[in-house]
Amino acid sequence: MPYPKSPLTQFILIVLVIILLAVVAPEERTLGSNVRIVYLHGAWVLAAEFSFLLSGLTGLIGIITHRAGYHKWSAALGRVAILFWLTYLPLSMWAMQANWNGLFLDEPRFRLASTFAIAGLLLQTGLWFFNDQRLTSAANLGFVVVLVLAFSTTEYVLHPPPSPIFNSGLPLVMLFFVVITLAACAAAYCLARWFLIITEKD
Repeated sequence: MPYPKSPLTQFILIVLVIILLAVVAPEERTLGSNVRIVYLHGAWVLAAEFSFLLSGLTGLIGIITHRAGYHKWSAALGRVAILFWLTYLPLSMWAMQANWNGLFLDEPRFRLASTFAIAGLLLQTGLWFFNDQRLTSAANLGFVVVLVLAFSTTEYVLHPPPSPIFNSGLPLVMLFFVVITLAACAAAYCLARWFLIITEKD
């Protein structure tokens, strides 16, 4: 079977693999089979955060070096990051319902995540409209700095740090989570490459 060359096709295939891995992943003592939702939820938000960090870093390099390639990667990664962030919120609500037997929408970290989702979507929409490379890089850098600062000072309520996965003490559970997270990051990379391709065509 030939390896698909389209980054969008690669993204879809990786997402299907992630779903399959989550389905067959081992259960955890406390959460039972519901830990499989946490696998997806945790991996997806980490991929979003990683994409935000890379968008800010490539933006900073682009501003310093004046190289258009870094600006383009910053724009693509910023768009991927907000898409992953927006889709992580329903996964978070699913995890709440499954593990807490209800939705706690006023949970501080979820409320802050929702705020950044709206702000990030408006920001990326505006940056896409203005289509200014330096502005996009600077905005992505500023956004990730504010995001990191905001979450570093937000309290945990019914949201155990760092995660029930790594608190489980079960090597197989942790291994599956790491593999799924790496796969989610690979999916984000493929989607960023697709954004680069369609941007070049505009």
